[in-house]
Amino acid sequence: MRTVQIRGFTFAIAVAVVLLRAGGLAQSKPAQVPDITGSWERVFAPPSSDPSLKPQYLKEWQSRVKATRDASAKGEPLATNNVHCIPEGMPAMMSAQFPMEILQSRGQVTIIEEAFTQVRRILLDRPVKAIDDVEPGFFGHSVGRWEGDTLVVETIGIKESVRFRDVPHSKEMRIRERIHLTSPTELRNDMTIEDPVTLEKPWPVTFSYRRMAEYTLLEYVCEDNREYADEQGRQKIRVDQPPR
Repeated sequence: MRTVQIRGFTFAIAVAVVLLRAGGLAQSKPAQVPDITGSWERVFAPPSSDPSLKPQYLKEWQSRVKATRDASAKGEPLATNNVHCIPEGMPAMMSAQFPMEILQSRGQVTIIEEAFTQVRRILLDRPVKAIDDVEPGFFGHSVGRWEGDTLVVETIGIKESVRFRDVPHSKEMRIRERIHLTSPTELRNDMTIEDPVTLEKPWPVTFSYRRMAEYTLLEYVCEDNREYADEQGRQKIRVDQPPR
């Protein structure tokens, strides 16, 4: 009788240990990373708010916006990066004026915009570098990680000459993104732009995208140089002379 009780007690302990281990494994199992690989196009999203610029930068921005608006009204738009065959860079490329492709691979998420074949690399599970350790570029240095079903990204090191909506920024600008599926065919990017030098407070911007299941990005290269900027910075188009 005593032996049976001991064996039963021992068996109960063994079962409890197995269940506890199984429960622990279930709790520690990471959430499945969603598949966002594929082609995407921008869809309608709520208009982003204007940036809360500090007074000295607000005046510069307002002057630039007015000059751009006035030039367009005259039919003489000011030249943009596109005219100079310069990439939009970050964060403008994420506005996806043309389709973009997302590729997931081990340790990296790559984003390619069709316009000018712009390529952005998000390195996964890497430490965030100090701003002074990053060589400034058009797309900056992006580091990300998956938090459940959300890709959390931080980007630094964007050239001060690369501007989104003509908004000035310093080398201290930092862009934070939370990218996640809202449905199997819709993707949302909640972005926050921070800059302690030029902004009074963080600037939220949201982009939404729709999956393009059958679309393959086309080649888009700036090569004909038909558009150019004149001495006043206005956009012009060269018209070829007919052959004689």
